[in-house]
Order: sequence, then structure tokens, then C-alpha cells
Amino acid sequence: MEERKKVDGMLEGWIWKMAAALKSQHKQMNVIIADWLTFAHQHYPIAVQNTRYIGQEIADFLEWLEESIQFSRSNAHLIGYSLGAHVSGFAGSYISGTNKIGRITGLDPAGPLFEGMSPTDRLSPDDANFVDAIHTFTKQHMGLSVGIKQPVAHFDFYPNGGTFQPGCHIMHVYNHIAQYGITGITQTVKCAHERSVHLFIDSLLHNDKQSTAYWCNDINTFNKGMCLSCRKNRCNTLGYNIREESLLKSRQLFLKTRAHMPFKVYHYQFKIHFINEMQAKQIDPTFTISLTGTTEDVKNLPITLGESINGNKTYSFLVTLDTDIGELIMIKFKWEGTAVWENIWDTFQTIIPWTKGTRRPGLIVKTVRVKAGETQQKMTFCSQSIDNVHLHPAQEKTFVRCEDRLRQNRK
Repeated sequence: MEERKKVDGMLEGWIWKMAAALKSQHKQMNVIIADWLTFAHQHYPIAVQNTRYIGQEIADFLEWLEESIQFSRSNAHLIGYSLGAHVSGFAGSYISGTNKIGRITGLDPAGPLFEGMSPTDRLSPDDANFVDAIHTFTKQHMGLSVGIKQPVAHFDFYPNGGTFQPGCHIMHVYNHIAQYGITGITQTVKCAHERSVHLFIDSLLHNDKQSTAYWCNDINTFNKGMCLSCRKNRCNTLGYNIREESLLKSRQLFLKTRAHMPFKVYHYQFKIHFINEMQAKQIDPTFTISLTGTTEDVKNLPITLGESINGNKTYSFLVTLDTDIGELIMIKFKWEGTAVWENIWDTFQTIIPWTKGTRRPGLIVKTVRVKAGETQQKMTFCSQSIDNVHLHPAQEKTFVRCEDRLRQNRK
């Protein structure tokens, strides 16, 4: 059970987890915690004003470290959550001289009174040699977004679109209310807002499960699987182990995550070309896919195309897996239909007497193209049965790597 402390003058439990995780990464690391609770626990507009004051104090402290022990500001990494992200930004902009702080990480930087402000009035890429931000709760709540939606860094990460997070959904409000009383609503907001922190801690604790995020225009395009490219540095690692690269323009990266730690998932783009033989009828079928990999299998994943199947068209969609199944070697694709479709076909035959032996129309699925985001591998799958490429309700078709099928046919 995650430790939850009310903000009542005590530092939050995650702060100690973060400090321990940072120390476990490098033995030669000093972790300094800025306790500005008395300034943060004011009416929100006052707390916002105080971010500048605390930013100046941190800048002064870093300058003092440089003078007294020759500690270089380029080795400093400021990590700020919510209002603390902007505190870090002000520290970076207020420090004297031309040299900048090494790195600033903003963990769901606060939105109200910062959204839409000029770069000098909030965290921005100018505040350090490298700035990254993780946006986890930019959804409107009581007319305001808790976290800032606009890009504020060199790399801005939007896990699950950045609006809400798995496991923090409004459905869980009732559980929170049962546990925390009416403050349960606040706990649900806190869950998504604070997820940014736990994603960062996760990146420190699980070196073998680093989450990859991908440059994309928006979450809808990402959900079609159309952004899983790592060409020309289009992807990057979320969290502490990010590849640092100063960009002239902010880059927005998207990824999916699980509801709990370790948060990493494996992203796949599926492109399926359908031919709908029932030309007069648009079809909104439900599909499930089962995947066989070299190390593991995954069964009955529901697939949503997001639009009707009409005519002759290729559809692209994103599939995410919680486990690493190795290299994909077989796909089973099922149309989750019912006998109703069979009745429609029988009615068709009654009205229009088809010649004997005429095959009933359905969907033709010839190939399935897959791209694995994490490995960047591209694969094409063909129907295992060369003669039968038709798919009907309640039917399942097996697809194997096209080169594997060719080998089988040659034998």
C-alpha cells in the first residue's frame, strides 16, 4: 500500500522514496531537500508568488556552493513537483552569470496562474542546459487544470495523454471517499498529479524496465500507433535516464503506462488492410487478438478501430502489452460476432437467390503489418491458409510471418 500522508506540516512520504532512489543510483550524490512548506501552504495565489522568492533562495544557495566548495552549477539537477517545478525554473533564471544549471525536471508543473504565461513567468527551456517535464494531470478540474498542459521543457512527456492516469480514474473516487471521507475527491486528483513523481522514481528503481516515449502531435494520432518511430531521435526515455539533447523547439512525447510500478508497457502498431465485401453495409465489428511471442503469449486483447469498416481500406491502431513477449511470431485475429450475422445472411439469400455454392460475403484480411516500438522491428503477417482469407463473425484467423509461410509452402 502506497504511503499517503496528509499535507499537515510534514513532508510527503514520496520525498524520502525519491531521495533513497537517487542515492541508490549514484553513491557520489548529494540529495538536498528544500523544505518550503510554510510558503507553499498559503492561499494558492500567495503560494504562486512565493515560488519566485524560494527560487531566488535556491539560486543564492547554488552560488554560495560554487564560491565555497567549487561545486559547479552544471552538475546540479533540480527536481520540482507541481509548484516546485516553477520554483526550480525561477532558480534557474535568477542564478547570476551566463552559465546555467545543468538540468531541471518538472514533475507535473502546476497549471493555474502559469498556463499561458510568458517563459519568464514559469518553468521554461531557458532555465537550464536541459529541461524535461512529465505532465500527468492536465485535465480540467473545477474549471482549472491542476497540471500545466502547454510544453515547458526541451522534452515534455505526456503519459497516457497527460489528462488522467490508469488506476486514478474517477471510478476510484468512491473507494477513496470510503477510505478518506470527502477528501477522497482530492485524493483522486492527487493520484494523477502525483503519478509524475512515481514515474520518475520508477525510472530510478527499474533500470531494466525503462519506459520509452515517442514524439507525436497529439494523443489521438498516438492511439492509432502512428508515432512509434525512433528515427532522428524521435523517441526518448522517460525519467532520470533520459537522453539529454537541447532542442530549439519543445518536443512533445507520448507513451502508455500501467496502473502501478513498474509502469513500463510495450507499444505496437498494427496495420490491417480490410476489404468489406458487403459494400452496402458499414460494419462496426469487435475484434480480439491473441499474440504468440518467442518468450510469452497474450490472449484475447480487445481491439477498437475507432471507425466503421467500409470498402477497401487500411486501419492503424495501437496495442500495448504489460509483458515482454519476445519476438512476435503468430497472431490470431477473431471477429467477436454472433449468430445475428448468420440470420442477416440467410435473409439476404431468401430475398436474392444466390447461385448454389456462392460464398457469403464478409471481410477479406490479407495481411497484418506490425511495428514494435521498443525494438523498432517491422514485420508482415500473412494468413496461414493461402486459400482462405475471408473472415466472418465468430471466426478466428491465424496469421504467421509471411516469410515463414513461404518456407512452409516450399517444403
